[in-house]
Amino acid sequence: MNQDLALPLALALLGAAVLLGVWAYHQWRIRRLLPPAPRPEPVPAVVAERVEPHLEPSTPAAADEPAPRRVLTPDLDAIVELALERVVSGEAVLASGPATRHVGTKPLTIEALPEGAPPDAWELPRAGQRYARLRAGVQLANRAGALNEIEYSEFVHKVGQWAEHLVTAPPDFPDMLGVVQRARELDQFAAEHDAQLALTLRARRTAWNPGYVTQHALRLGFVPGTLPGRMVWPGHDGSPWIVLQFETQAALADDPALAVLREVRLVLDAPQIPQEAQPYDRLRALATALAQAMDGWIGDDQGNPLDERALDTIGAELQTLYDRLHARGLAAGSPQAKRLFS
Repeated sequence: MNQDLALPLALALLGAAVLLGVWAYHQWRIRRLLPPAPRPEPVPAVVAERVEPHLEPSTPAAADEPAPRRVLTPDLDAIVELALERVVSGEAVLASGPATRHVGTKPLTIEALPEGAPPDAWELPRAGQRYARLRAGVQLANRAGALNEIEYSEFVHKVGQWAEHLVTAPPDFPDMLGVVQRARELDQFAAEHDAQLALTLRARRTAWNPGYVTQHALRLGFVPGTLPGRMVWPGHDGSPWIVLQFETQAALADDPALAVLREVRLVLDAPQIPQEAQPYDRLRALATALAQAMDGWIGDDQGNPLDERALDTIGAELQTLYDRLHARGLAAGSPQAKRLFS
């Protein structure tokens, strides 16, 4: 070989070897940083069982279906009763009611008292029933805020129009200023006692991906939610008690195995779940199990680690909140609490 060509050829081969070595090193680093790919495994039977709602032993069907439960309560609603000209059918009430059952961000509810029923036996209107009294109510507050003057005026207008052909006299609506003041007081209480707890799990060393997180969550009883990046742990009633969240973009990635996750969140909406179900203990146990399985650690939204003492403190504060809700007649998991904190 020409000696003039030998040196450039040797340098070229050496350069190619260096580039190949650099490329191999980076591939090794990428494989090391990515979590193991999820292995296809059958979902444990306990997961499928938890998805099903709790069923009571079957009983013979009654001759009449049970009446829909009453909703309105003076503590949560501004209520007005209509002075009926005569007894009306459930069909007439359902056909003539307001087209929409919301005013602004607040639910509007119609209730009826069956002919001959006790004075507190209000129910949601249904076909096949005859009613001697009607009433309408608008919720004073929810997580969208307090009922305001505009929303209350809309309530008065809608109910007034609906009542025109049913009553002998215009409804005697509660005073607006008094209703709005009650709404603000209730909203203030709700803001001070709303508890949506979140524990953040962060990877210690190796990043996660959506499939890796999903695999471990399924083993603990989580099921896929309706939105990307969301899984739910259903309670005994089938409703979502604890929500696992991670980045939507990672969940929608073309190749989820290459999507990198450094953290996921577990969220508990405390007022929505009965205290006796001990949902915080469940949240804590699930967070601990996931952290151990995925080599992660538990922290708050600001990135501060939460040790056992800190988690105990959160539990004690939650107990105080439960006591205050109960004293106000809004026990966690009750229909009233679910309405207010929604």
